Amino acid sequence: MKIDGVFSGGGIKGFALIGAVKSIEERGFTFERVAGTSAGSIISAFIAAGYSSDEMLQIMNETEFAELLDPSLQLIPGPVGKWLSIYFQLGLYKGKALEKWLNTKLNNRGIYTFKDLPKDSLRVVASNLSTGRMLILPDDLEKYGRSPSDFSVARAIRMSCAIPYFFQPVKLKTDKTIDYIVDGGVLSSFPMWLFDSDNVKKIRPVLGIKLNYSYTQQERNTIKNAIQMFGALFETMKEAHDARYVSRKHEKNIIFIPIEDILTTQFAITEEQKNTLVKQGYDQAEQFFKKWSY
Repeated sequence: MKIDGVFSGGGIKGFALIGAVKSIEERGFTFERVAGTSAGSIISAFIAAGYSSDEMLQIMNETEFAELLDPSLQLIPGPVGKWLSIYFQLGLYKGKALEKWLNTKLNNRGIYTFKDLPKDSLRVVASNLSTGRMLILPDDLEKYGRSPSDFSVARAIRMSCAIPYFFQPVKLKTDKTIDYIVDGGVLSSFPMWLFDSDNVKKIRPVLGIKLNYSYTQQERNTIKNAIQMFGALFETMKEAHDARYVSRKHEKNIIFIPIEDILTTQFAITEEQKNTLVKQGYDQAEQFFKKWSY
């Protein structure tokens, strides 16, 4: 049976999404359209390119994720140098190594630009800091004078994954401007509304996979200092837009996978931690399917 799938952001915790995909495959479901943000955009792109969950897991297990972190130029060693790197270059890491890795994996399946994918099969979310607006790729590219047919899918995924201050923003050049694009999670970490909202006609069942608690179970943020306040502020920005669209009606179609013991940017992840994340995703999906009625 064909379904549409939406995958949330979550950085390195995205391994759990692969476990959920495996459970979905075992139930006989196939994805017609997929959408995602950040880590969810990577999984969505791999699905659109034809990778199975087992193939995705093999790719992830073969990848040394620490090698995808290409440091920005740092003239002064130590913490001060890192702060200066963020100040002047807007991120600790360039993000080019990540894009190169994505290019290689997608090119292996004949995917270079959006013209190599079936129309509307993949949509990813990024955030335009220059305009303060959400960027849906490839849908919005023509607004910037860019054609989806010659726009790199790997570049679009890199945009969606550009965690602020961690990766440098991606510059989207047009004839008149240069816009700075960062992680889609700043504005929408879980774009379920792309396929399932009151003003969008649902063509087939829409299944969401979210790396967090349900909206009704969301834990309170602890705020005792400025750093915790900044974290709470960022979480609020990520969740506020999506919460408007995801009602109790939609929650019955979402696999929630709360991950507490792994950080979003924990790229030095161990094999044991990878396997644990995959199992968590698989187990949560199995529990979900015991009661899902589409």
